[in-house]
Amino acid sequence: MNMMMGLSINVTILILLCLLLTTSQIIRVAVSNPNEQQESLKIDGKVMELHDSNFDSAISAFDLVLVDFYAPWCGHCKRLSPELDAAAPILAGLKDPIVIAKVNADKFTSLASKYGVDAFPTLKIFHHGVPTEYNGPRKAELLVRYLKKFVAPDVSLLNSGSSINDFVEAAGDYFPIYIGFGIDESLISQLAKKYKKKAWFSVAKDFTEDVMVLYDFDKFPALVSIHPKYNERSVFYGPFEEKFLEDFIKQNLLPLSVPINHDTLKFLKDDERKIALTILEDEADEKSQKLIKLLKAAASANRDLVFACIGVKQWEDFAELFGANKKTKLPKMIIWDGDEEFFSVIGSESIDDEDQGSQISQFLEGYRGGRTEKKKVNGLSFIGYINSLIGIRLVYIIVFVVAMLMLIQSINKDDNVPLTVGTRDQVGHAEAESGEFRSGDKED
Repeated sequence: MNMMMGLSINVTILILLCLLLTTSQIIRVAVSNPNEQQESLKIDGKVMELHDSNFDSAISAFDLVLVDFYAPWCGHCKRLSPELDAAAPILAGLKDPIVIAKVNADKFTSLASKYGVDAFPTLKIFHHGVPTEYNGPRKAELLVRYLKKFVAPDVSLLNSGSSINDFVEAAGDYFPIYIGFGIDESLISQLAKKYKKKAWFSVAKDFTEDVMVLYDFDKFPALVSIHPKYNERSVFYGPFEEKFLEDFIKQNLLPLSVPINHDTLKFLKDDERKIALTILEDEADEKSQKLIKLLKAAASANRDLVFACIGVKQWEDFAELFGANKKTKLPKMIIWDGDEEFFSVIGSESIDDEDQGSQISQFLEGYRGGRTEKKKVNGLSFIGYINSLIGIRLVYIIVFVVAMLMLIQSINKDDNVPLTVGTRDQVGHAEAESGEFRSGDKED
């Protein structure tokens, strides 16, 4: 009996040691290296290596830090690394330098856990120490343009036609651009600050008629919105009161017809409007492009809705959330609340090739008239929902700990079984009796 107790204790200790060693990789207790603590933080144009002992110092020392939480074994991380290396010296050389840093999240798991990192790579911007998700481009040139936005003036003052062109060119095509012609900077300064992370803002103080023709406005004051990526422009002539200005700015943050992809979904979630979603077979083919032009015209006249489109060929899994696939009669339109519900319009389930403009109008009239059927989006599975709430790593930790506790409990139960010494037949007989007892105990 003493031998059995000793064996049980040793096995339990061994399991506990394994548990401790494993969880120490997950919940690491950081022991600072004196040399690391004395390490000076300086901008040298290289990607800065951060760890437990210098992370807080770095995000406090610099106004803007882009942190890449990576894992050495991650293929996506390896592809991102040279892009960050190329962007780092350019951003470090700005008048207001921007630091790019990286953290081995597989090693410094306490940092990863603190900032909710559950996938690799995860990029976060620390602006004056406050973290936000980085959802911008990851190619070096575009990444530089994106991050410059954070250190640019809230409103740029443009004093000539050439400075307007230079401003538009430098802004690139990732963000929409707003240019005020003949308006005072103070009219948009607060809104420019509010929407700084989503758009460029400027005021042109001096411009010619050629500029008016180029930017398609015929009188001033005027606020012009430009979407270079989608070749779209819109003009606001007033009234220049904050409410109306903000409505115009919010409505033009997105293009008239938003192509659904992983990036645009992140922008859509910030918009409170319902989404008129058109599901196509292939958004790149000629028929679909003609329909998208009609959708843009409808979007321009129905600013209370966001118009968006998705091709089954481009993203079949997303289309299936709304019950659409390659066998469905397409195109079809629905109204989506951006979350768990969508509405089909009775009598307008799909759009055929004849007079599509009228069919779009009928769909919108049916929606506004309440001739709709509410449906549920085919959402996440239960495990997917849990993962989205707490992260896959925590799921693994919980499963592991529960398994270890069950194993320890099982070993403790085995303490009741006497240690048997004898022939193979005798041992087999004792094990059989022991198994019958445990089985009966389970049934109770």
